[in-house]
Amino acid sequence: MALTIGQVATAANVNIQTIRYYERRGIVAAPRRTASGYRQYGDDTVSRLRFIKQAQELGFSLQEIQELLALRVRHGAACDVVERKTRQKIEVVQQRIRDLQRMRRTLARLAAACAARRPTDECPILEVLEDHDNIGH
Repeated sequence: MALTIGQVATAANVNIQTIRYYERRGIVAAPRRTASGYRQYGDDTVSRLRFIKQAQELGFSLQEIQELLALRVRHGAACDVVERKTRQKIEVVQQRIRDLQRMRRTLARLAAACAARRPTDECPILEVLEDHDNIGH
């Protein structure tokens, strides 16, 4: 079944410009064109776009997604590589969680300092932001 770029965009819940960008990057194959020059996509393009969006939501970059897609067409031995890449991504996510937790603790301390100040005191949050060496300590 041939789909227009608009139909593909709607079905995959992406923007038309995103599809064109992915085509330029080689992540999505360039579609067949009608005699009048209109792009004609197959259902597999919608599946591929959904795969890309899902992988992005899991934190994979477009480069990593392109590598995963290349592995997808190979035989089952590629599963080991996909698992390794996924475990590496888990490590990145865990580091981000640690960083976010540290940021939350710092912000909570700043908010508590702000709540405890008297009306004539300087704002502790602004003071810390002006002296960035104190952030996170």
